Amino acid sequence: MHAFMNREARRCSGVHAHFAAMGGRHGRHGEGHGPFGAGHGSFGGGSMRGGGGGGGGGGRGGRRRLFSNDSLQLILLQLLSETPRHGYDLIREIESRSGEAYAPSPGVVYPTLTMLADMDLIAEQPGAGSRKLFAISEAGRAHLGENANALKEAMERLTSLAQQAEQVDGAPIRRAMHNLSIAVRARLEREGADRETMFDVASLIDEAATKIERL
Repeated sequence: MHAFMNREARRCSGVHAHFAAMGGRHGRHGEGHGPFGAGHGSFGGGSMRGGGGGGGGGGRGGRRRLFSNDSLQLILLQLLSETPRHGYDLIREIESRSGEAYAPSPGVVYPTLTMLADMDLIAEQPGAGSRKLFAISEAGRAHLGENANALKEAMERLTSLAQQAEQVDGAPIRRAMHNLSIAVRARLEREGADRETMFDVASLIDEAATKIERL
């Protein structure tokens, strides 16, 4: 029994290593999310999602930042110039405009909003509930005008991320992985799924992983 478990552990480790390598090569920008992310990572959600320090998306693991502090400030100001928003709304809006490829973390957005408020570039608005609602101030609009070129570059980068996300949509991969999971579980739960059957299933998965590695 112990020998069987050890063999299975080695097989599973090999499969995980294959898919981890695949995710490492094809993972989307910054913050996390491998190719099948919920949050989207590479093809959907994130670790571009949920950024690390100062412009989000980077920080952890030495990844480069997608946006500098100044760029993120300009993006937030631009969104607030369109309509007053809560911090959470800003995060979701940035995520939407990037094609769900990137979402700055609350740990980045909320301190930035506090700083913008201290600079009198935005102002807290009265609103229902406990969440703070912010709107751009006249000084904030003037700041956007003074930094029009930098703002254009930052917004174009968001658009570019969305375009890249469309080109590498991971929906077919997620569907195939889901089907594989269902098929494996159904076969192993079926009567007659003995130890040799488990080895056969593991071998097929190993073979598929090896072929994917060679693509």
